[in-house]
Amino acid sequence: MTQRDLNRAVARATGESVDMIEQMGFGELHESTGERQPNSIDWDEHDDARLAVGAVRRRRLAAAV
Repeated sequence: MTQRDLNRAVARATGESVDMIEQMGFGELHESTGERQPNSIDWDEHDDARLAVGAVRRRRLAAAV
């Protein structure tokens, strides 16, 4: 399927103009061959790293005084 064919199909399905669909930038989905990591954050790990950086800064400031 070409990009033009895809744009026409999406336009027909949504009732939008082909020009509007082109502006939105639709593209084909491709299945991933590898597993993706989840988009999540370990807040404990994040806080530990942030606190460690703060402790180093405080020590440097104290040493400079």
